[in-house]
Amino acid sequence: MAKDENGSAEPATDEKKKPAAPVDDLVATRHTLTIGGRELKYTATTGRIVLREEVVTDGKSDGHQPKAEVFLTAYTLDDADAAERPVTFAFNGGPGSSSIWLHLGLLGPRRVVSGDAGSVAAPPYRLVDNDESLLLHSDLVFIDPVSTGFSRAVEGEKPGEYHGFTRDLESVGEVIRLWTSRNGRWISPKFLAGESYGTTRAAGLAAHLQTRYGMYLNGVMLISAVLEFGTLDFSPGNDLPYTLFLPTYAAIAHYHGLVPDRTLDELLADAERFAAGRYPNALAQGNRIPDDYRAEVVTRLAGLTGLSEDYIDRVDLRIEHQRFYTELLRSQRRTVGRLDGRFTGWEVDYAIDATPNDPSFAAIIGPYSAALNHYVRSELGYENDLPYETLSWEAAKNWSYKEFEGQQITVADKLAEALRTNPHLKVHVASGHYDGATPYFATEHTLARLKIPRELTDNIEVKYYPAGHMMYVHEESRIQQAADLAAFIATAGRTGRTDQ
Repeated sequence: MAKDENGSAEPATDEKKKPAAPVDDLVATRHTLTIGGRELKYTATTGRIVLREEVVTDGKSDGHQPKAEVFLTAYTLDDADAAERPVTFAFNGGPGSSSIWLHLGLLGPRRVVSGDAGSVAAPPYRLVDNDESLLLHSDLVFIDPVSTGFSRAVEGEKPGEYHGFTRDLESVGEVIRLWTSRNGRWISPKFLAGESYGTTRAAGLAAHLQTRYGMYLNGVMLISAVLEFGTLDFSPGNDLPYTLFLPTYAAIAHYHGLVPDRTLDELLADAERFAAGRYPNALAQGNRIPDDYRAEVVTRLAGLTGLSEDYIDRVDLRIEHQRFYTELLRSQRRTVGRLDGRFTGWEVDYAIDATPNDPSFAAIIGPYSAALNHYVRSELGYENDLPYETLSWEAAKNWSYKEFEGQQITVADKLAEALRTNPHLKVHVASGHYDGATPYFATEHTLARLKIPRELTDNIEVKYYPAGHMMYVHEESRIQQAADLAAFIATAGRTGRTDQ
């Protein structure tokens, strides 16, 4: 062993470089929230927990080694009966998104005031008590997957290992198992709430938790769902998305006044009929379609979408979504949002084919990021010098779906499996009419084809809102959605009780 200048023994070089073992750094604080005259006393626990995995070398165990540190924020009602009190595990999507949106937009005890289309909030931003928080009805655990929020792979490990379908399920599932075990909640009613890719994760987790841990859920809440990626993939040879996006195009055009003289409900009913019948039939005919039939389709599409017949003719009846958001208000020198078509923005070049920008995302990222960074430090007492990764583009662009090589990316089979195995499982699905990322008609298409017996179809409820992907940005939708989720928790949470 080497010695220092005083003759004292120094550790070997490898030992000096070995990083300190990571440890949980959770911080607990007490708070009070008053909802409808009822005072809720609750504990907020926030920080990172260490995920460990058993490492086996040459057939021998090297023990459970730390692999990642996952950031979470948990809200638990004080003095509640753990056996009766539901708990909801919530996350957003991306992939590569933190849980910031559901946390501060809809479910948590505090929420950000971000404004809405046409009245976006100006900095500095405000946090207020959430009078519609789901905390009144369920404890809440918000999870940031590896590389999002403050979650990171530990020193010496590769974060990319978690940027993929299976490893993401395994790591988030392990967080759920750990929290449930450490907090004595195995017999509590348990729910998942996912948004966007978070619905992909939630559907996969419903099956994974059952098969891996024997953990059966009471309910799954799918907000702005994507369960079959083929319904959204505008790739050559796949005409399905063109038809499934059509009702959403119609809704956005109606919002901007380009389809007058009809109510939204009338327009959507018309668009859905056309998208389920004449339109896919026309696309399937390809260049065999008769001229008069093609002309009829061009006219119908123009009447539903607000686009010109010339444009529809030039794109061969196939309106790609990014191109639609660029083309719809081109004459007004505006673009419309992808996440929420009610929002509008500007471009530099109005001859561009498809805008790379989303004005609806640009409108809300600032308020949410500022609110979260203030909130965790000033109100929850958690300090960390790492940047809070609201959305990790590195994770998003390198996400792996290797498990689906040569086949469609889908978790509809996982959700169906979970329902067949656990017939008490309830599913809540929320869709926004102006959501141009995960259109509601595509979700309906997937749900209608789930491989479940007819008697289980009543386990699924679907709610619609006059808003976009984050429908809670719209105040009336936020209030209604909060009530819908509360009712779902109340109903599904009683399902497994044999004494009720």
